[in-house]
Amino acid sequence: MTAAIVLGWLLPAVPFGVALAGLLLPQRSRAVAAGLGIAGAAASLVVAVILLATLDGAAAEGSALWVEFGGLEVTAGVRLDPTAALVAIAVAVVALAVQVYSVGYLDDDDRYAPYAAQISLFTAAMLLVVVAGDLLLLLVGWEVMGICSYLLIAHDRRLPEAPAAAVKAFLVTRVGDVGFLLGIAVLGFTAGSFRISEVLAHDFHGTTLTVACLLLLAGVAGKSAQFPLHTWLPDAMAGPTPISALIHAATMVAAGIYAVTRLYPLFVQSPAALTVLGVMGAVTLLLGALAATAQDDIKRVLAWSTVSQIGYMAGALAVGSPAAALFHLLSHAAFKALLFLAAGCVIHATGTNSMSAMGGLRRRMPVTFWCTVIGLGALAGVPPLAGFWSKDGILAVAERAALDGVGPAGAPVGWLVWISGLVGVAVTAWYATRLLLRAFAGAYRGNATPHDPPALLRWPVLVLAVPSALFGAVAFAGPFAGWLRPPGITEHPPNLLPLDEELIHFGPQLVYPVALLLLGAGLAWWRWRRDPAADPATALGPLRPAFDRAFWLDELQHTLVVRPVTALARLGRRGDEVLVDGAVEGVGRGSGALGDSLGTLHRSGLPRAATAVLAGALLIGLAAVLIGVGG
Repeated sequence: MTAAIVLGWLLPAVPFGVALAGLLLPQRSRAVAAGLGIAGAAASLVVAVILLATLDGAAAEGSALWVEFGGLEVTAGVRLDPTAALVAIAVAVVALAVQVYSVGYLDDDDRYAPYAAQISLFTAAMLLVVVAGDLLLLLVGWEVMGICSYLLIAHDRRLPEAPAAAVKAFLVTRVGDVGFLLGIAVLGFTAGSFRISEVLAHDFHGTTLTVACLLLLAGVAGKSAQFPLHTWLPDAMAGPTPISALIHAATMVAAGIYAVTRLYPLFVQSPAALTVLGVMGAVTLLLGALAATAQDDIKRVLAWSTVSQIGYMAGALAVGSPAAALFHLLSHAAFKALLFLAAGCVIHATGTNSMSAMGGLRRRMPVTFWCTVIGLGALAGVPPLAGFWSKDGILAVAERAALDGVGPAGAPVGWLVWISGLVGVAVTAWYATRLLLRAFAGAYRGNATPHDPPALLRWPVLVLAVPSALFGAVAFAGPFAGWLRPPGITEHPPNLLPLDEELIHFGPQLVYPVALLLLGAGLAWWRWRRDPAADPATALGPLRPAFDRAFWLDELQHTLVVRPVTALARLGRRGDEVLVDGAVEGVGRGSGALGDSLGTLHRSGLPRAATAVLAGALLIGLAAVLIGVGG
């Protein structure tokens, strides 16, 4: 076993061991739980960095037989490459920031110990997805993440909406996971193995491959909150803010995009599946961005923003550029974690999530303000921040797919992703500017005395501001683009965009996103300057309720799916109670009544039987006496 393989196993094993130790601690063991959680995340980060250095641009794989079903072997193995190491570093950095931040953010929480252990388990599950070399092992990490998200979203039991949000997240993602499981089953049973390398090497029939990829996309839609399974993510804001950072930046929502890149050689062979992915990404991109424009809850703005940004990544995959998708995934991990933790600082200081009760925080919270400026700038794509380079990479490959007709899904998908991406730039700039102005500019509208947070909250935010600002520079480094090469693609397919030339683009195409960025930000600024006390969202006019409710898709889903399923469940329960239970209980009651009747009859005959026996005995005795006397 090589050093890389050992490090690959250590990546999920370290936080998993820490999680087990933490779950055994008493709930009041706060200091020990904090030390374990931080040490586990820090150790994972060190292992991930050493792994990247050890791989040195190469790939490694190791596996052992796990279990055998007839002739089908399931292996426990890791599949390592620079892409996996980079994503693991992002996961570990965000997990470490969240663990440190949570010590201060939940300083009065009496259930902190299991909370910290669950974060470690969440981290271990995502790292298992990152390094898994077998589809079933990947599925284990995939499902453990779902359980952890349920536990962590429902952590604050004082909030009445938290348990409902956790159940909703669990159930909606399970719907997608059914498809994901079936997709894995189709691939594994057809290929005769669940090892990813063997699945990628198998020659699938076109129809079988398309069906499997579409089933996998159902799971991607659930985990990565893509249309139409996006409805759980905004409601999940009922969970603690550090958990929102973890889910949005480095674990749940990133898992779907990462899983597609892991199996991308299969998706390249299925233009139909990539077309579906492109449509799903474009719709989600615009849906999330428009919904973010009308929210008053600062966390819900960021939640819808995540939905939109994941749509960019899905669009990049659809037009044939997994490298651009992964580049945006990594930069998004940095600036979205920064934004959520900065929002947590604001909420911690003002005691509210509502931007209507904020304002004027720029001078009261200067550190948080400037960090938020960096995060929102990266989100909107302000040059030269990280989000500018990664988002422009997606727009550039989409433009090329549209104009030149290259890419596995063809020009129509390129046009769809490119135009929706450009519109998304303007809308993102608009709501990012609105958030900044509503929270930090003008007069303070709340009742608290806000100030910058203590060190435990401040330092993670400051650290995350560095990659949010500078991460784009790594794309200029020679080997970085090659590190994002899709695993399993050893030769460049003719329908895939060039791998080493798609991250950084200089040319006339930069004019469009920059102009749209200025347009969106300028409109929000102009509206705010007219009346600093008013919400710029009033400019949306009659569209605001539609955007605020995300076009009532949640209500539509509730009407078309939840209510019929609930009614069917009630009907089934009633049928069970009346027919099944009724039959069983009726037989029991009938048997009891029959027994009672027989008992009554039996008891009523006893005196007569006793009298008859006594009379008979008397007659026999009398006869014996008479015969004796006569003789």
